[in-house]
Amino acid sequence: MKRQSQAEIVKQLSNKELLLNVYASQLLFVLLAFGLAWLWFDDFNHLFGLFKLNWNELLLLGLIPGVTVVMIDLIFIKWIPEKYYDDGGINNRIFTSLSIPQIFLIALVVSFSEELLFRGVIQTSFGYVIASVLFALVHFRYLNKIVLLVSVLILSFLLGYIYEITNNLLVPIVAHFIIDFLLGIYYRLFRGDNHERKLSQTLSK
Repeated sequence: MKRQSQAEIVKQLSNKELLLNVYASQLLFVLLAFGLAWLWFDDFNHLFGLFKLNWNELLLLGLIPGVTVVMIDLIFIKWIPEKYYDDGGINNRIFTSLSIPQIFLIALVVSFSEELLFRGVIQTSFGYVIASVLFALVHFRYLNKIVLLVSVLILSFLLGYIYEITNNLLVPIVAHFIIDFLLGIYYRLFRGDNHERKLSQTLSK
């Protein structure tokens, strides 16, 4: 029996099922973060103390780097063939089926849960390199896509470095949120119809 490609598997899922899978994975990250924090930290105050409301850091090291990453990403998307940025259709399916407020919510959930686990707990406990590599490996659907893999590795080390120099978990959360939210809007407004047409043509061959 021929093994199904990721694009074919994604195609069989409804938009609701795909979105529920995303939220379930993020809930798992949050539960894992609190479980590991309970094991590795003296108390939860240590974890909560990583959140600091510093507006200068949030602007200079959160918002500005986030917008810069998106601008660079959009340049690459424009000039690099689409197949190198294809993650199996997941981003297109998720973001093109959501309203902008829904994109805001999912970007907020993803940025909080992933940064809480990988930067707040793992990087705090085991260091910058281990957390950054693990973050990239969790995005396993990128492993056979060299452009996406390099992109997520660079992003992971950037977010890790931001946390390393600020010791403020809110800053990489803001940067991560800005990236996901703006790219989500881009997919919603500019990529959906074109991608779905090409995907249908590919699967019908």
